Amino acid sequence: MLERLFVDLRLPVALLTLTALLGGGSAAASEETAPALWGYGVKSCAAFLSTLPRNDLPLSLADEDYLRHRQWLAGFVSGLNFAIGRDVLRGAELDAAMTRIAAICKDNPGDDFFNASLRLVRSLGQLKSDQ
Repeated sequence: MLERLFVDLRLPVALLTLTALLGGGSAAASEETAPALWGYGVKSCAAFLSTLPRNDLPLSLADEDYLRHRQWLAGFVSGLNFAIGRDVLRGAELDAAMTRIAAICKDNPGDDFFNASLRLVRSLGQLKSDQ
């Protein structure tokens, strides 16, 4: 029964998520109903870059804010995987994704962590860019 409910809910959730991510709908409608972003996704790339751990330190000694960014990314990726039914990181480890997002942030300092994360997923070809 629970499995059936999961399958029944998957398509509507996927469609709503993709519509929001890809900018579906009219400009006026999207301005009025733009989804709120929560958590570490709204932090600036500069804030994220300031938390990067040194290469010689184990992850367990990383800055608490770095670990929170990592957890936010894990949730974001999990949600996208669920919504579209495939691995948006294409088998990459979460720590490799964090390294790539750091490089994206360095190249795009005006981004926030959400947009840097979305750039990574789009660069892997898992979401179509709306541009």
